[in-house]
Amino acid sequence: MEITRLVLPGPSPAEQDVAPLCARLARLYDGGAGAVVCDAAAVTAPGLAAVEVLARLRLAARGRPLRVTGVGPAYRALLGLVGLVELLGEAEEGEPAGGVEEGVEAGDPAV
Repeated sequence: MEITRLVLPGPSPAEQDVAPLCARLARLYDGGAGAVVCDAAAVTAPGLAAVEVLARLRLAARGRPLRVTGVGPAYRALLGLVGLVELLGEAEEGEPAGGVEEGVEAGDPAV
């Protein structure tokens, strides 16, 4: 599977960055990328546009593999503040990772 990188602009993505980044992501997938790594290391002063960029990229991925890396403390804190830390694709404490199903044994009681 080919993995391709998409780099978010820093220090803070702006609203006008959303459409071009989503278009670039679509071109990467259409061009044969099996997975895309979204590098957020340059985002050091995130605002709400940075949250929108990540949310729109997740929507544009349409369930295809999109891994977010390089998320700094400020970006992570902002995503947590607005309740969208799941955009990072990480499992919350006590939750299975995305795409992981819990096994069920025959005879297990219904919950």
